[in-house]
Amino acid sequence: MKNKELAEIFDKWADILEFMGDNPYHIRAYRNAARLIRDLSEDIELLAKEGKLSQLPGIGQRLQAKILEFLRTGKISEFEKLKSQVPDTIFTLLEIPGIGPKTVKLLYEKLGVRSLEDLKRAIERGELLKLPGFGPKKVEKIKKGIELFEKSGGRILLGVAVFIADRIVNQLKEHSAVDRISVCGSTRRMKETVGDIDILASGKNNLEIIEAFVNLPNVKEVLWKGPKKATVIVEEGEQVDLRVSEPDSYGAALQYFTGSKAHNIHLRTICLKLGYKLNEYGLFKGEEKIAGRTEEEIYSALGMDTPPPEIREDTGEIEAALEHKLPKLVGYGDVKGDLHLHSNWSDGASTIEDYVKKALEFGYKYIAITDHSKSLRVANGLSEEDLLRRNYEIDKLNEKYGNRIRILKGTEVDILPDGSLDYPDEILSQLDFVVASIHSRFNQDNTERLIKAMNNPYVNAIGHPTGRIIGQREGYKLDIEKIMKTALETGTALEVNSYYNRLDLKDSHCRIAVKLGVKLVVSTDSHHIDHMWMIKLGIGTARRGWAEKKNILNAYSLKTLMKFVSDKRKKFGVR
Repeated sequence: MKNKELAEIFDKWADILEFMGDNPYHIRAYRNAARLIRDLSEDIELLAKEGKLSQLPGIGQRLQAKILEFLRTGKISEFEKLKSQVPDTIFTLLEIPGIGPKTVKLLYEKLGVRSLEDLKRAIERGELLKLPGFGPKKVEKIKKGIELFEKSGGRILLGVAVFIADRIVNQLKEHSAVDRISVCGSTRRMKETVGDIDILASGKNNLEIIEAFVNLPNVKEVLWKGPKKATVIVEEGEQVDLRVSEPDSYGAALQYFTGSKAHNIHLRTICLKLGYKLNEYGLFKGEEKIAGRTEEEIYSALGMDTPPPEIREDTGEIEAALEHKLPKLVGYGDVKGDLHLHSNWSDGASTIEDYVKKALEFGYKYIAITDHSKSLRVANGLSEEDLLRRNYEIDKLNEKYGNRIRILKGTEVDILPDGSLDYPDEILSQLDFVVASIHSRFNQDNTERLIKAMNNPYVNAIGHPTGRIIGQREGYKLDIEKIMKTALETGTALEVNSYYNRLDLKDSHCRIAVKLGVKLVVSTDSHHIDHMWMIKLGIGTARRGWAEKKNILNAYSLKTLMKFVSDKRKKFGVR
């Protein structure tokens, strides 16, 4: 698909305009277009052919013309001309978390910084401290950004990997030569970032499977093709490896290539003690093959239950499997509703009814529309009057859809710097579900700020609790155990934000919450109906944290969810 490439052009366009000090409204238009196109589940080329570009929110005639030019010629002449006016090196520097176009311009003009190495040398010499507005804290932030940039180099965000892998698996499933197929590696384990994308298949004819794979419509380049393995680059620019296994070894290969390395080493140690040998071809006793067709028969032969892939990290799952005490993890179909959705009343691109229709496709029993609050002007936050008008629309839609689904009146209310909330209690008390989140001052310890918010009787969940963005921002300082303790005491859930570059809470925090009995809520933070599929990423993260259905608030019925809300209000003596 051309989506990724076009989104990158519009993002770079915005970067250049900001670097040049252009109109903020122009910059925002390109940023919004980039985000919208990047997150579309449909092919922009197909939408253009069907004449549907005008239906995309925020894509006016001028942007439509640029999109059509790109689809027709592979480039946009106005962008090429603009790009020639700035040094290419700024784009590398802009990939460093915490460095924006204005900072890059200052570094470029005052210190001649044109590359990452130039920047490192300038930091070592203390030159940044001589620039206006550059104190020790800002320089330290840039140094951490460089560390993040270098550490995440070459890694793929889980959401990107899952999207690509699922597409390939679904395409190959339809081929007559394929009997079994699965995603492997860290993508199957739902790790927040992955290396290469690994897929395993088995079937009637190995060569036919390989040929079908390398000839898929989204394959851009074939790097290697052999009788049992092939490696390709797909249109998104990512590498995908396919291995083909013999049917009686499929389970062994799936177990082996899923990993993790630590899990497999521990498992092989157990095998050696029992006189077995385990490899990608099967479980052997001497020369005799004991098991290999399925993962379950391998683990069973070792006297173990089969650990779910997401927890195969050698963090206690093998011991639990041996003792038959594995948790029954929350299932990917257990969630009954999404409790963090932004409509076009604030900065979302979909209408409330769009969300309702998509939610019904998911089989949801309820959703919460949680538009931004008034102080977040950049996200078109709602005034009290607009919030009440939006609530009236929700009432009308609830009448229309009856008992098919319940639309909850919600908000993502901003937690202000002093811990107070962006709406008064009088307004919050009229809502069904309130998510409270921090959107500013990421450089300070925000523990007490969150604790104060949780002590508001109308706050039901804390959104993206640590504020991190994977590979871009580590998140603010936080005493996570103190936050967990307060959440438990106040009856507040903590969100597992499923948006692909957040996954916040992360898996290790989920595990702490599960141990303490803190309720989690897995939501998508969607700004378009095409984002709602990402609930899978949040559930995978919760599963990595050993979460069961009982730990997930929105895996409960609507009645139980609303009891959770009312119980907190009763605890604080309000209605």
